[in-house]
Amino acid sequence: MGETLLNPEDLYELDGDLPTLTEPVLLHSLDGFVDAGSAGQLVREHLLEGLEHRVIARFDVDALIDYRARRPMMTFDRDHWASYDAPELVVRLLHDDVGTPFLLLSGPEPDRLWEGFTASVVDLVKRLGVGLTLGFHGIPMGVPHTRPVGITGHATRPELVARGGSWFDKVQVPGSASGLLELRLGEAGHDAVGLAVHVPHYLSQSAYPAAAVATLEAIMEATGLVLPSERLREAAARTDAEIAEQVAGNDEVEKVVQALEQQYDAFAGAAERENLLAESQDMPTAEELGAQFERFLAEQDGPDTT
Repeated sequence: MGETLLNPEDLYELDGDLPTLTEPVLLHSLDGFVDAGSAGQLVREHLLEGLEHRVIARFDVDALIDYRARRPMMTFDRDHWASYDAPELVVRLLHDDVGTPFLLLSGPEPDRLWEGFTASVVDLVKRLGVGLTLGFHGIPMGVPHTRPVGITGHATRPELVARGGSWFDKVQVPGSASGLLELRLGEAGHDAVGLAVHVPHYLSQSAYPAAAVATLEAIMEATGLVLPSERLREAAARTDAEIAEQVAGNDEVEKVVQALEQQYDAFAGAAERENLLAESQDMPTAEELGAQFERFLAEQDGPDTT
């Protein structure tokens, strides 16, 4: 039988006194689940590097993490162990560019006690008077990098999701602690939103700053926060230029991108007509297109054989 927790506070402790807040936004992004293009990671790092912050709550990682599944790093210095990079699953208090306070939950996704973890976060949401909880991450999609970055939004209430065509119907997917958190928050009557940012599948294994920029913009639109974005935009411009340089002049890759563009435009046009059945086209699958592009990129990284 699983462990029984006495109450939600068993899994976290406060770091100092709780701040007095008025319906703050709680952002959450956890390591360990799908994050194509490192979209969520890039946003987390960007916010923590650009804004002052302090930890206000710490979760019990010894109870939540399987260390043997993802071993923390230790440093050995000649004849002794010098340091240990202990994992942290924490809630931080930050302020946006106009001084509005908000919260960020980040760290490794729990390996166990998901129900206990989500109950603890819901308890914190109540204690802090959180008005909106928002999670974000990247997902790989069969879309071209030459089109605007798309986002699939979901929420505990339909009014919280921006209107627009959906790329999905009803599907079953492997669960995540973040997904369970959104579900449990909704059941408890709290507003929660999730953002799944579409990353071209052939770029999903690399950092893709354009997806992080789209994520940041969607967060600001959903929450009203004013967040810094200049450094992310500069990184996105550099990365986009590098991708364009690799693609330019290569007929095979240009055909791949054009095929993806046709698929994207056909779906977008069908969605605008409120008809999700786009006209049938004899086109390669997303997997076939991605394999072609990945072979091309691998060749660019290999030794020059000319």
